[in-house]
Amino acid sequence: MQLLDFEKPLVDLRNKIEELKNITENSEIDLSGEIKTLEKRLATLEDDIYENLKPWDRVQIARHQQRPTTLDYVELLFEDFMEFHGDRYYGDDAAIVTGIGTFNGEPVTIVGHQRGKRTKENIYRNFGMPHPEGYRKALRHMKLAEKFHRPIITFIDTKGAEPGKGAEERGQSEAIALNLKEMAGLTVPIICIVTGEGGSGGALALGVGNYIHMLENSTYSVISPEGAAAILWKDATKAQKSAESLKITAQDLKELNILDEIIPEPKGGAHRDVEEQANNIKPVIEKSLKELKKLSEDELLEQRWQKFKQIGIFKQS
Repeated sequence: MQLLDFEKPLVDLRNKIEELKNITENSEIDLSGEIKTLEKRLATLEDDIYENLKPWDRVQIARHQQRPTTLDYVELLFEDFMEFHGDRYYGDDAAIVTGIGTFNGEPVTIVGHQRGKRTKENIYRNFGMPHPEGYRKALRHMKLAEKFHRPIITFIDTKGAEPGKGAEERGQSEAIALNLKEMAGLTVPIICIVTGEGGSGGALALGVGNYIHMLENSTYSVISPEGAAAILWKDATKAQKSAESLKITAQDLKELNILDEIIPEPKGGAHRDVEEQANNIKPVIEKSLKELKKLSEDELLEQRWQKFKQIGIFKQS
């Protein structure tokens, strides 16, 4: 499993414990007292590290190569999922998955960014960076959800939209802008969950909802820490410094009243226990759907409007 920088002291201690256990099992030397002491120290160190994570630490967790993807959550949270492909204009984009399924017996539309966990899969999924056809595919199915009165649940996890020449030639900026416009006016409940990285317009194109929730170690930002560092200090290696300033963590955004709820993760990150993570997400979706289903179409639109209207309010002196 990918080792993160701040986890190295934990690994060293775990290796020491395993070494002492092997000695105890393969010899007559009893080191159970020392093992017990080290296990207590390990538990204390884990609590100290994971309860005091810095923004850059959370960025690393959000980018972990084994972090659960949209399809991982689909398998654990929804039943009878049927994936659809293509935008009916150009082609299919594997960086976004869309489909219909049931959540607690209720039909819903699911849309989400999809990364890979291995090199071959990442290349196929374009590292979770959608092309315009991906956003058009997403919008096509969100419009169908509106037609058939199905709530929409989006899973956000992308560094950003594909920035290449081909994507621009096929209308990347227009596709993102159209999603923002159309999502703002959809008359069904929309629940957005940031599960990993929420990068720039590539993330926001699936992020105009009645509720925005974030996993505890996810990030949501107009630009990556590396990109901000390159602009501000002409040095991408100062990403850790920019992560501190950007206010990109769930805790920061909750304080700024941009998101609605922080969804807890297993100790060490969602990749440590995907089933537990899905179980943490499920009641948040249940609560959100229950509250939004009480609203009329006009009330849904007004609630969404008011949510985004209050973001960024400032007082002029």
